[in-house]
Amino acid sequence: MGSRMGLIGCFVIVVSVLLRGATAATVYEVGDSLGWTVPPNTTYYSTWASTKTFFLGDKLSFNWTMGTHTVAEVSKADYDSCTKVSSYIGSPVIFTPPSTGSYYFICTVSDHCQLGQKLAFTVSAPNSNTVGSPPTESPTSAASSLSVGALFAVLLSAPVIYFLA
Repeated sequence: MGSRMGLIGCFVIVVSVLLRGATAATVYEVGDSLGWTVPPNTTYYSTWASTKTFFLGDKLSFNWTMGTHTVAEVSKADYDSCTKVSSYIGSPVIFTPPSTGSYYFICTVSDHCQLGQKLAFTVSAPNSNTVGSPPTESPTSAASSLSVGALFAVLLSAPVIYFLA
């Protein structure tokens, strides 16, 4: 009886780890410990973004504790020229990209954008390891498929574990 419970316990742990991995998304603190502020140089945020790989489902958290800043999503042209826009969001901002592609954000306060407080990044599909091939299913349906598959495996394996123990 004890060995049967041990096998079942191990199986439950393995399935829960699989399910947790299916729904995990990364939350990025924009700028890491610097946060969203006027950076020490104009390439700070582009360097920061180049060290990350962003996927659908990930979130970007724009936070600041000192000074006045904004977060404005803009076009590439507005990003390149630091064009001030009237539509912006206050802090904290958590942005979840709705689709793959490139995104551009600037701070519209004073000359902050010209000083480097701007961020450009690209979001990829989770299964984008094959260059040029479109995703076969959305991340939500992929996670759901894995969850349903894991549940199905648990239900089918329970009688096998019972008889083997």
